Amino acid sequence: MRRLVIVPFRKSLQMAWQSLRVRFFRSLVTTMSLVLAVAFLSFIQTGSDIAGGLLAGDGATYQQLLLQAGYDLSTDGNSIGGSAKQRWIVFLSLLVCVVGIINAQLMSVSERFREIGTLKCLGALDRFIVRIFVIEAALQGLAGAVTGALFGALAAILAALVRFGLAAAAHLPWPEIGTTILAAVAIGTLLSLLGVLYPALVAARMEPVEAMRVEQ
Repeated sequence: MRRLVIVPFRKSLQMAWQSLRVRFFRSLVTTMSLVLAVAFLSFIQTGSDIAGGLLAGDGATYQQLLLQAGYDLSTDGNSIGGSAKQRWIVFLSLLVCVVGIINAQLMSVSERFREIGTLKCLGALDRFIVRIFVIEAALQGLAGAVTGALFGALAAILAALVRFGLAAAAHLPWPEIGTTILAAVAIGTLLSLLGVLYPALVAARMEPVEAMRVEQ
């Protein structure tokens, strides 16, 4: 019977963290693409939240300013209308981010043929290989999503204060902004996990002997 190696989750986490440290600059490039996409998403949504808060707080004062700033108001002028063009731009930016993550992870798999082959020769299960890649993606995704969400929200707040004046700070909808940040973090982390699924499956299905034969 083939000998199987059962590795605890803590060991998987340690190996994933060590792998990220060894490939720091490549991981940083992958994470930066996620940071930019999530920051754009957070900036757009936080800007809409702020505009809604200004309308709810003092619509008579800020309605014309919002129109001049390019916001789409609803027919009654009491809420922010959705822009199909804006939604498509956000969707495409997130899609490009996922494609970039998949490409970076596939390159990472090709660089780690011998490492993966050695682990499988030692008895590592396919799910262990998948777990390492998923943990790496989760760590990258969480770090990138948090950074991007906070950066995008902060940029939107600063832009609103510059555009509408410091008096607008009294009408900032902090609960909505907080919800937007959390949603952006969740979306960014999910995108990172989705982007690693296919590369992780490719690595897990690799035959140990073939992986060991690959020239690095």
